[in-house]
Amino acid sequence: PQVSPVVELNVGGELYTTTVSTLRKVPGSKLAEMFSSSTKACLDAEGRFFIDRPGTYFGPVLDYLRSEQLPTQHIPEVYREAQFYEIKPLVKLLEDTPQIFGEQVARKQFLLRVPAYSENLELMVRLARAEAVAARSSTVLVCVVRTEEEAAQCAEALRVFEFEKKSVVKFGPWKAAPQVKDLLDCVKMDIAAQGYQVYYEHYSERTLRAKYFNYFYTFLFIWW
Repeated sequence: PQVSPVVELNVGGELYTTTVSTLRKVPGSKLAEMFSSSTKACLDAEGRFFIDRPGTYFGPVLDYLRSEQLPTQHIPEVYREAQFYEIKPLVKLLEDTPQIFGEQVARKQFLLRVPAYSENLELMVRLARAEAVAARSSTVLVCVVRTEEEAAQCAEALRVFEFEKKSVVKFGPWKAAPQVKDLLDCVKMDIAAQGYQVYYEHYSERTLRAKYFNYFYTFLFIWW
């Protein structure tokens, strides 16, 4: 039988040595396409095949192609690379891991049921940055309502804030099992993932009537 050629790869500055047959192991994948005879290769200065992707997480992808070994670390990063290279069997296996299953199937599917979730995150960041001039911290007022009934109860308070020219970012209502604290934790997690230091607590203004206490929160952005 014909021996598969050995190739050297430069993946984002990390060097790997493997065979063409390993890289073509999953037909239809981007890696198999990269190393087909009809594709013009991109080479570095030393003549190695160059792939402009993070080299650190290519190793686990290559280990899977060699021996079907699944990674045990950096699962989200390897999952992203497996998606890029279109290694569909590896993508499917990683989607069954607790880390990816919890994020893709549970959390993200919940957030898709929260109207304007991404837009509200962007609005919160803009409001916080607008108040950050010559300040160590800034706050953003948030209203979270899980049901239509709660939204109706908060309508009066929202009108008062509007009259006082206070900006309020409103989340909900939504049709899913997670509670208000789950939504607040998601907001904190996603803003922190952008590099911001952020915390939240109940809005404690004394003028706010007690019946609205569980619906209004302050997000505190720390700048330095």
